[in-house]
Amino acid sequence: MQNFAPFHPPQRLLLGPGPSNAAPSVLQSMSQPLLGHLDPLFVKMMEEIKVMLRSIFQTKNDLTFPISGTGSAGMEFCFVNLIEPGDEVIIGVNGVFGTRMCDVAERCGAKVTKVEAEWGCIIEADKVAEALKKVSKPKLVAIVHAETSTGALTPVEEISKLAHAAGALFLLDTVTSLGGCPVKLDEWGVDAVYSGTQKCLSAPPGLAPVSLSPRAMEVATKRKTKVQSWYLDVNLLASYWGQERVYHHTAPITMNYGLHEALRLVLEEGLEARWKRHEQSYLSLKKGLAEMGLSLASQEGHQLWQLNAVRVPEGVDEAAVRKSFLNDYSIEIGAGLGPMKGKIWRVGMMGENSTQKNVEIVLSTFKKTLGK
Repeated sequence: MQNFAPFHPPQRLLLGPGPSNAAPSVLQSMSQPLLGHLDPLFVKMMEEIKVMLRSIFQTKNDLTFPISGTGSAGMEFCFVNLIEPGDEVIIGVNGVFGTRMCDVAERCGAKVTKVEAEWGCIIEADKVAEALKKVSKPKLVAIVHAETSTGALTPVEEISKLAHAAGALFLLDTVTSLGGCPVKLDEWGVDAVYSGTQKCLSAPPGLAPVSLSPRAMEVATKRKTKVQSWYLDVNLLASYWGQERVYHHTAPITMNYGLHEALRLVLEEGLEARWKRHEQSYLSLKKGLAEMGLSLASQEGHQLWQLNAVRVPEGVDEAAVRKSFLNDYSIEIGAGLGPMKGKIWRVGMMGENSTQKNVEIVLSTFKKTLGK
């Protein structure tokens, strides 16, 4: 039988679309001894995670907790709990993750109406209003706040008002926005939200923070049909994350340790200060790229601070540049997806990595690599 050596990953600077590098104290927290998932001390920590998530999501929603799974599990959680076969759903599609929302909703039996925008552009509120007029009884309007595949940030307050005026719930994907730019659930009237740990929260991937408003919870608890996923059924999960502590599944203990520390660091820095840090990194990177003759492909005025879609110059082999970043400098940047494949590099300045030092490293590496 073949013997395998222990795996020792190299040190990489992760400046792609995610994951980002975790804070050292987050990784250290994950090396602590295991507790049982019903241990009173672990349960106490779970409560602290819920309190910190409410603060970072800017909400009073009681049901705010991390799903055991990545951000895509958070997406499925929201749809499988709120959608029943035949429900009419409106989804904004301006990139990969809006497209994925449609797939998940259709698997739940929803009748999906797409509001599409060119990749790199935002979903316009007036287009959502038009779609709502064509749908007889909309159950849900879903938008990707920060589209990771294109670097576009869609304003959602007006869309939320339109959804509620039509009697629909409003669902928001904040996988890339949470912790990196303003996310204000209660102020914006968001009924359901999901995120991920590996972007601006700077923890390893593996958990998906979610939150449901009382209105959304009422929809989930008064369903006519069973939730199609046992694992993601909020009616069962609420008993584990609520006061009853009824056994549901074995939570990923060390992942929750890491998330607890990551959330603690976010609140220690302060949300406003953290958002400002991401904005400053974006402005500095954009300025430096412009001085090199490079620009961002996402819509002006709606560009993500934490994920920059850098246009590939004519005649440049974008894959060769990424390969040089990784092999020569141990830096990861991302490729474009879908219609933007081969046309952009996705440069993430997220969480722990959103610093002036890393901006300078990226600019310097582009100069060296493109100079070849």
